[in-house]
Amino acid sequence: AELDRIRGAHRRVVLWEGHSIRGEVPFLFEGRLPDLNLGTAGGASCSPALQQRLEAVLAAQDDFDWVANGRFKGGYITRHYAAPADGIDAVQLEMSQRLYMDEDTFEWDAARAPRAQAIIRRLLEPAIA
Repeated sequence: AELDRIRGAHRRVVLWEGHSIRGEVPFLFEGRLPDLNLGTAGGASCSPALQQRLEAVLAAQDDFDWVANGRFKGGYITRHYAAPADGIDAVQLEMSQRLYMDEDTFEWDAARAPRAQAIIRRLLEPAIA
């Protein structure tokens, strides 16, 4: 209902689903996960134009490694609520916790976090443009 209300007011909605995960999860994945994992259900949950804009932001920076539609392609929320043809784009961003916190103590890292906040801001700007 909320997505319909927003779409009615603005003609378009971007549902941004954000998660974070430890950078290394050996019982699930071998090796180190990318810093940023963009998921669009293989391009099905958002318009091609939005995906291109998001990937362009990621490609234009070299602070963080990233992948689109790798291990994290988008979960239930992204797949269930997306309707790009009807003006509802859904994007998942799975971010490594090492970007903004100490993964051993789970404490916020005030030195690292601003860089993570900046890339999220740069991703959100073309999403809402």
